[in-house]
Amino acid sequence: MLIFCLFVIAIVSYLLGAVNGAIIASKYIFKKDIRDYGSGNAGLTNFYRIFGTKGIVIVLAIDVVKTAAAVILGWGLLRLFGYGMVGKLVAGFFVMLGHAFPVYYGFKGGKGVLCGGILVLMLDWRIGLICWAVFALAVLFTRYVSLGSVCAGIMLPVGVAIFGGWYLQVLLSVACGLLLVIMHRDNILRLIAGRERKLSFGGADDKRRQRRKEQRAERREEAEARRREARAAREAAEAEAAAAEAKETAEDAAEAAEAAAADRKRRFSFFEEETDDE
Repeated sequence: MLIFCLFVIAIVSYLLGAVNGAIIASKYIFKKDIRDYGSGNAGLTNFYRIFGTKGIVIVLAIDVVKTAAAVILGWGLLRLFGYGMVGKLVAGFFVMLGHAFPVYYGFKGGKGVLCGGILVLMLDWRIGLICWAVFALAVLFTRYVSLGSVCAGIMLPVGVAIFGGWYLQVLLSVACGLLLVIMHRDNILRLIAGRERKLSFGGADDKRRQRRKEQRAERREEAEARRREARAAREAAEAEAAAAEAKETAEDAAEAAEAAAADRKRRFSFFEEETDDE
C-alpha cells in the first residue's frame, strides 16, 4: 500500500507540475510563447523580464497552487504511515520535475525555483525562512536570480539536516536541491564567465534590450538583402557581358567563315580562268 501511495504521489505531482503558469499566461494574454523570448526559460523570472508585471499574478497563482496541492497530497497520503515529511519531499521533487520537463509542452519548461520556494515553506517554516533569506540576500546584493536560486537549493538539505530530518528526508531534499542546481547549469557557466544577466526591476531595461536586439536583427537582415541584391546585379551584369562576348565571338566566327568562303570562291574562279586559257 505504501508503494502504491508513493506511485500515486509521484504521478499526480508530476502532472500537476507540468501545468506551467508562464507558458499559459504568455499564450493566453500575449499570444506568444515565453520560450521563444529572452533566455527561453518558461519561468517567473524570464516572464517578468519579457512581459513585465502584466500577467505575473496568473503565473504565481498557477505555480503556487499546483505545488501546494501536490505537497498536501503527498503529506496527506504518507502521514497515514507516519512519513508525512517524506510525502511532502517526494511530491515536491516530482512537481519540480514536471515543471522542468512538462509533458504537455514538449518537455521544455522552467527551472522549478518557485515550486521549490513553496515546497520549503510547506516543509517547515524555519527551513523556508533560511532558504528564502539566502535567496533574497543573494539577489539583493548581486541581482543574480540564478545565483540566489542555486544558493537556496544548496541550503535546502542543510536546513532539513539542521532541524532533525532523518537520512531519507535529507536524501530527498538533496535530490530537490540537486535538481535546482542542474537546471541552472547554463546559468552557472555564465556566472563563471561573467556573462549572466542581472535582474532589472520593472522590466524596462530588458524591454529596451530586446528592442535593440530586434533592431540589430532588422539591420542585419537589411544589409543581407542589400548584399543579395548587389550579388544578383553583379551576376546579371556578368551574364550579360558573357552573352555579349559570346555574340561577338559568334559574329567574328561568321565573318571569318564568310571571308574563307569568299577566298575559296575567288580561288576557284581563278582556276577556272586558267583552265579556259589553256
